[in-house]
Amino acid sequence: MTSLAGPETAAHYERLAGSYDHNWSHSGAFLGWMAHAIASSLALSAADRIADVGCGTGLFTRRIRDLVRPSSPVLCVDPSAAMLAQLPADPGLQSLRASAEELARGRLASAGPTTAHGSLDAIIVKEAIHHVADVDRRWVIAGLADLLGVRGRLLVVMLPTRIEYPLFDAALERFESLQPAPDVIADHIRRAGLSASVTYHDFPLEIPKVRYLAMVRDRYMSLLATFDDAEIEAGLAEIDRRHTEKMLSFPDRFAFVLGAREGNR
Repeated sequence: MTSLAGPETAAHYERLAGSYDHNWSHSGAFLGWMAHAIASSLALSAADRIADVGCGTGLFTRRIRDLVRPSSPVLCVDPSAAMLAQLPADPGLQSLRASAEELARGRLASAGPTTAHGSLDAIIVKEAIHHVADVDRRWVIAGLADLLGVRGRLLVVMLPTRIEYPLFDAALERFESLQPAPDVIADHIRRAGLSASVTYHDFPLEIPKVRYLAMVRDRYMSLLATFDDAEIEAGLAEIDRRHTEKMLSFPDRFAFVLGAREGNR
């Protein structure tokens, strides 16, 4: 396997849509922190035309909208109809059912001028780039960059290749084998004609073990959808044996790969 792309991942998010927000509602502080970190990294303003590619249920999008209050609706792009159905009815959010690949190809004439060349000022791709197949990432990033105007910015938020989550060993090993490297994504951004930088941001998470085990059983990460029920149950037993504490504490570390056009360098 070279990515977490394909019909299995699509089915995973269709199934997960109803419980997606619940899995993260335990940490309002994390949601607010991430939204603020994204808005700050992109230096978003009310004048920006913004798209969130791979927005899911809009869990972070709506918080970014609340922080920035852009004059134009935020374009919420996701291939999952079930995920987009969870978006609140809000004139400040415009949904578009499409994959990153479809958006990058520019074959969405029905979406109107919001997906035309140079039509956006800021694009967010949060924890979605690994769903694009390895062989397609370069041209997808180039296609997204083509949507940016003269002062456009592209932010890819992703996990590093090694994480400190309290998962079972087989899941951690598979994650490392599948997760793209932030430096490689930065190189793709440079090849698309933007400057690129990589910075890391950490948030200390604390989750009751019983809740985390329920999240793993629910396959809250798309990675976990690559394990069958028996493997998940064995993994849960491994986590339970290894962590005797009632509260799990671990750092959630993210790479922020920021691209910018000449006017923002």
